[in-house]
Amino acid sequence: MRLLIILAILLVFPLTELYLLVRLGAVYGWALAAYLLFAAIAGWLMIAEERLAIFGRLFHIVQSGHHPALALLTSAKKMVAGLLLIFPGVISDLLAVLLLLIPLPVSRQRRQDAGWIEGEWRRED
Repeated sequence: MRLLIILAILLVFPLTELYLLVRLGAVYGWALAAYLLFAAIAGWLMIAEERLAIFGRLFHIVQSGHHPALALLTSAKKMVAGLLLIFPGVISDLLAVLLLLIPLPVSRQRRQDAGWIEGEWRRED
């Protein structure tokens, strides 16, 4: 049953994208082609920029005391959004924008030395 649902999703999504592209292409013509080219270039540039920025982001997040998985999750989110932008279609572009707009949960956990004073104490009666 799960395989059938996954197969239906994998078939319905591209067919819906194609149907919507044909309908919008009939209305907007070359403007839609220019939009799709612009979206693909934007996705490609986003992936190229993220490939270079991951190390800086990882260093910054570790220095600020957050978990390194936050940097990896942020980069993965941008990479997936870039791939969705490269995929030609309006629905995938909308999903990419929604993915970029969803904020990631920021951990409030800091490093131990940020505001903590370590020491030993003993009680004297």
